[in-house]
Amino acid sequence: MVKIKAWISAARLRTLPLSISGILTGSGLAYNAGYFDLSIFCLALITTVVFQVLSNFANDYGDGVKGTDNADRIGPMRAMQSGLLSASELKNGVIFTAILSVLLSIALIYNAFGEENFLHSLLFFFLGIGAVLAAVRYTVGNKAYGYRGMGDIFVFIFFGLVAVIGCYFLYAKTLSIAIIFPAVTIGLLSTGVLNLNNMRDREPDAKASKRTLAVLLGESKSKIYHFGLIGTSFLMVLVYFIITSNWQWSALAFLAFIPLLLHLVKVFKTQAPALLDPELKKVALSTFFFSLLFALGFLL
Repeated sequence: MVKIKAWISAARLRTLPLSISGILTGSGLAYNAGYFDLSIFCLALITTVVFQVLSNFANDYGDGVKGTDNADRIGPMRAMQSGLLSASELKNGVIFTAILSVLLSIALIYNAFGEENFLHSLLFFFLGIGAVLAAVRYTVGNKAYGYRGMGDIFVFIFFGLVAVIGCYFLYAKTLSIAIIFPAVTIGLLSTGVLNLNNMRDREPDAKASKRTLAVLLGESKSKIYHFGLIGTSFLMVLVYFIITSNWQWSALAFLAFIPLLLHLVKVFKTQAPALLDPELKKVALSTFFFSLLFALGFLL
């Protein structure tokens, strides 16, 4: 029972709503365009969740091995840090979820494209492999990109652009320029979650030589960057509604920005990094509710 709880803890269930936000947004856009398919939706959700669990296992393992997760860390204690899971156990967990991610990706690709669209299948297969590598290499290895200030870029690409645009393409087999704007919105909000996490851990990360963008920018510039991420995400979805005239029910998604506005006030006033920890849930859930309201708007 203790081991099961340790694996559940390492999976970081509270990160899962954020991970499926891109799928909900892309699926809503596909439904609005008349391309929705329930089997693709279910497989895409499952695949995305497994990718997120893989990323969390790899993050726990990579930071644990490097000693970044130590007594100076502000956030919740990790499975390897607490001794509930060993390095070898977590490594095996990473390998298992990586293989499962690839198998689920193949099932999703085949379900979406069948045998007729080989080039599309090949492209998405390489995207799947890229997603696996990105999930693992964030903290694992001597050249982990999360230790070199590049985590924000990869989160924006995979949580935003790939998740939303890629999901839409699985349904539609074609693209629309307008969907770029909601994709950028999800990417920026997801990057905001990572930046907030890195702002909270800025001082212990600096001591552990983990050079996140928050470490490189410093406290004040990290806050300005954070305001830019949230503010630009709002402008992007506003542009989408204007150019597509899709105000109707999907405009309810703007309600998700109300807690985000309160969040920005809190970040501006907060001086102690530990007080930023509760804000992580606020941004992640706001992103999830944005995508949920956005998709449900098209159904209504």
